[in-house]
Amino acid sequence: MSEFLHEEEAIGKAYDLRLLRRLWRYVSPYRWQVLGTISLVVPIFVIELAPAWVIKTALEQATGTAAEGATAWIAELIRAPESVNPYLWLGGIYLIVALSGSGLQLLNMVLMVTTGQSAMKDLRRDVFAKIQRLHLGFFDSYPVGRIVTRATNDVENVAEMFSAGIVALVTDVIKMVGIAVVLYLLDPELALFTFAVIPVLAVAAIVFRFKVREAFRAVRVRIARINAHIQESVTGMKVVQLFTREERNLRDFEEMNASHRDAWKKSIHYDALLFASVEAAQGVTLGVIIWFGTVDVADAGLVYVFIDWTRRFFMPLRDLSQKYSVMQSSMASTERILELLDTDEAIRDPATPPEPAATRGSVEFEGVWFSYAGEPGDDEHADWVLRDVSFRVEPGDRVAFVGATGAGKTTIIKLLTRLYEVTRGRILVDGVDIREMRQQELRRRVATVLQDVFLFSGSVADNIALGRKDVTREAVERAAEAVEIDRFIRELPDGYETEVRERGTNFSSGQRQLLSFARALVHGADILVLDEATSSIDTETEALVQRGIHLLLEGRTAIAIAHRLSTIRDMDRIYVLHRGRLVESGRHDELVAAGGIYHRLYRLQYGAGDPDGRGDESAPISI
Repeated sequence: MSEFLHEEEAIGKAYDLRLLRRLWRYVSPYRWQVLGTISLVVPIFVIELAPAWVIKTALEQATGTAAEGATAWIAELIRAPESVNPYLWLGGIYLIVALSGSGLQLLNMVLMVTTGQSAMKDLRRDVFAKIQRLHLGFFDSYPVGRIVTRATNDVENVAEMFSAGIVALVTDVIKMVGIAVVLYLLDPELALFTFAVIPVLAVAAIVFRFKVREAFRAVRVRIARINAHIQESVTGMKVVQLFTREERNLRDFEEMNASHRDAWKKSIHYDALLFASVEAAQGVTLGVIIWFGTVDVADAGLVYVFIDWTRRFFMPLRDLSQKYSVMQSSMASTERILELLDTDEAIRDPATPPEPAATRGSVEFEGVWFSYAGEPGDDEHADWVLRDVSFRVEPGDRVAFVGATGAGKTTIIKLLTRLYEVTRGRILVDGVDIREMRQQELRRRVATVLQDVFLFSGSVADNIALGRKDVTREAVERAAEAVEIDRFIRELPDGYETEVRERGTNFSSGQRQLLSFARALVHGADILVLDEATSSIDTETEALVQRGIHLLLEGRTAIAIAHRLSTIRDMDRIYVLHRGRLVESGRHDELVAAGGIYHRLYRLQYGAGDPDGRGDESAPISI
C-alpha cells in the first residue's frame, strides 16, 4: 500500500521532452491530421480577431472617422457597395465571420480529438499486448488495480493532453503572442501601457505553479487512499459483514473523505486566487486602455479593438490551472505507461525455434532448481522451491506428485507450461528444451485442468473453444458430449450461446469443472496436467467428473497434483516431494509398504482405518 501511495505522489512535470518524443511514435502515423490541426491555427486566430475589426469599421463609419495607416486597406476591403446599407453589410460580414469561426473551431476540435483517440487506441493496444506477454511472476508483485489503471485511466489522461493539454496550450501561447504583436503594430504606445501588468502576472503564475503542484499531489494521494480503502472493503465484504465491521470501515472512510475534501479546498483556493488575479489584471488593463485611449484622443474603433483583443489575450490565463493540471497528470501517466512498456519480458520465444517435431508426449526434468526470487546466492539456506528435481515421464504414462503444502507440486506445472523460467537445469518435452520452443506451441501441447476453473465472459461455446479459429462448433459439441455435459448445455436458455456471467457464477463448481474438461479435450494436447481437478467437486457431480477424467486420460501423458492420496493409487508412478526435493517414487502399494513420507501422509489422512493402504479397490480414479 505504501509503495502504491508513493507512486501516486510522483505527479510528474508539466512538460517532459523525453516522454513527448516517445509518444510521437504513436502520433506520427497520423501526422497529416496533426498538420491539418496546426494549419488551422492561423485562420482561427484571424477569424477570432475579425469581429472586433468589423465593429471598429462600423464605429468609424458612424463617427465619420477614416481609417489611416497600414490598416486602411482592410477598411476599404470590407466597405459596403454604394447601393447597400453599410450597417446591414457589416452585420452580414460579422455573421459570416462568426459562422466561419464556429465551423473552423468544430473542424479543429474534431481533428484534434480524432488524432488523440487514434494514437491512444494504438497505445492502449500496445499496453494490453505487453500485459499479455509478461510472465506470471510480474503479476505476483504488481497489483491488478494498477495494471487496469495503466490501460484505462492513464491512457485517457494522455489522450486528454491532445484535446485539452499541450495542443490547447501551444495554441493559446501562439494566440497571446499574436495578439500582443498585432496590438503593438496598431499603437505601440498604447500597447506598452496595456501589457505593463504582464510581469506581475508572470510572477503570480510562477508562485501558483509551485503551490498548486503540492495541492494536486495531496489530492492525488488522498484519492488513492480512498480507492484502496473501497477496493479492500468490497473485496472483503463477506468478512466485513460477518464480523460487523461496517461502522469501523465507515469511520475510516469518513476520515479519508474529509481529508480529500480539505486537500481539494486548498487546490480550489489557489485556483480561485489565480482566477481573481487574472480578472483584476484584466480590469486594470481595460481601465488603462480607456484612460490612455481617451487622453490620446484615440478613435472609438481603436479603443474597442484594444478592449476586445485584450480580453481574448487574458482568456487563456483563466484556464491556466486546468491546463497545468492536465499536463502534469498526463506526463505522470505517460511515465507510468512507458515504465510498464519497458518492463523486461523475462520469458521470450527463441529467435530461431526448431521445426515442430513429431509429438509423442514425453516429459523430462533434468536437475531443475527454481526460486521465485531469482538466483539465490546460498544453495543450502536460500529460498529454493525446487532443489535438483529430476524425473522422466514416458509417452502415455500417468504420474502424480504429492507432498505437503509448499513442497513444490504446483510449481512443477508452472515450470512445465513455462509460466516461470527454471533457475537452473532444463525441462524437455519430446527431447526438446522448452526454452527452444515457442510458448504458443508448448502450451498447445500441454492442456491444463486447474482446481479453480476460470470462465470468461461470452458464450459457453466460446469458453470451450477459447477463441481458437481452428476449433469448429462440431468439435466443441463432440467434446461436450464426451465429458457428458452436452445435455446440461442444451437445457440452458440459449444452449451453447448462453452467456456466462462474470467468473461463471451461473454454473456450479462441478459444471465449471466439466466445461474445463471439454476445453482440455477440444484443445487436442498430448500432455494433460491435472491440478487438484476434483478437490472442490460435490458428491453428486463427482461420478460425471470421474468419467470425464478417464476420457481425458486416454492416450495422453498425464501429470496430476493431488492431496487425496487414495485417489491416485492406480497411477503408473507417484513422486513424493518434500521441501522441494524428490524423496520417494513408486506405485501406491510400494510407497505405503516402504513406510516413508508417503506412508506417513497416507496415515495422516486415513488414520488406522486402512492399514494396508489399499482403500476401496472398486473406486474409480480421481484426481
